[in-house]
Amino acid sequence: MGIFISTGEVSGDLQGALLIEALQRLASISNLQLEIVALGGSRMAAAGATILGNTTSIGSIGLFESLAYIFPSLQIQRRAKQYLQQYPPDLVVLIDYMGPNLVISSYLRQVAPQVPIVYFITPQEWVWSLSPQNTARIVNGTDLVLAIFPEEARYFQKNGAKVTWVGHPIVDRMQAFPNRETARAALGINSEQIAIALIPASRRQELKYVLPVMFQAAKIIQAKLPQVYFWIPLSLEAYRQPISQAIQNYGLRATLVADKTKEVLASADLAIAKSGTVNLELALLDVPQVVIYRVNPLTAWIARQVLKFSIPFMSPPNLVEMKSIVPELLQEQATPENIVREALHLLEPTQRQKTLADYRQMRQALGQVGACDRAAKEILAILDCRF
Repeated sequence: MGIFISTGEVSGDLQGALLIEALQRLASISNLQLEIVALGGSRMAAAGATILGNTTSIGSIGLFESLAYIFPSLQIQRRAKQYLQQYPPDLVVLIDYMGPNLVISSYLRQVAPQVPIVYFITPQEWVWSLSPQNTARIVNGTDLVLAIFPEEARYFQKNGAKVTWVGHPIVDRMQAFPNRETARAALGINSEQIAIALIPASRRQELKYVLPVMFQAAKIIQAKLPQVYFWIPLSLEAYRQPISQAIQNYGLRATLVADKTKEVLASADLAIAKSGTVNLELALLDVPQVVIYRVNPLTAWIARQVLKFSIPFMSPPNLVEMKSIVPELLQEQATPENIVREALHLLEPTQRQKTLADYRQMRQALGQVGACDRAAKEILAILDCRF
């Protein structure tokens, strides 16, 4: 049975790999053979997919930020369309990656309307929809939405989609993380040292807009707390040189780590992170965090003044409960001084305990372990009905 999976960026590659592993595991129990072709990255390839196009490094947020990725995105979309027309799969799974995935779903409805389309991890239209048009395209372009957030499930159900809430796959991923003691031992962190994780970038634009203020804040914290040491997990090998150069330029006591990301996150006393899936990982590891995000100032101005773009929260932990669990500093608020203030506040025992209590409440809305298995069962059930 042929399955085509389409996703983009580093986080999509991770979620896609978790789903592929679950699909292969459950299919083998039923003696089913799956052929999975995908738009994704190295993690999905390692999980058993044939990668038609690598999309991990062509993602962006913002109007001007996306311009550099238009041509490579169109090339990959063209390749995907040719493949889908020539070799129609038995089922298609879309993961996030709204623009390209809506193009693929619209195309499939035209050339192969018999192919069922499942959307696993929908774009966050349920949080910041600018118009009902995109929501309608998602609903009309899919046969089943596999929601990871309760609010996401309610939103798409209300708008006419067939929805199953499966829970968040990040809960499954956390089973592979070491505990704090094991992680600190692996990195050689002693009990006196304050370990702070810096997570600046999974998109190239973040190297320009997020990294500088984050590293400026880290330099100030380093001067205030001599026992501090910074650990930086590397999301893409292409970012090694600019991040290494920045560590040197800012004079940080820091180590850039490519192969021990789990250990870095699990061992941290605090994290300063850009907004993304990593915020949930940190929350599930009981690591207090300051979330920051910046885009091109002109993009921000157009979004606010022209598009009237407004969101209640940016980071996933806050979106889960629709309340402020972790401090968010967006655009002009993301200054080194503000980051330092929030970071030092989170290192205080009282504030740390409050954060951990909020994390415990948030966990309940993510569902139980087995989200990927539940998603895989829904997908295989659709395939079973077709044959």
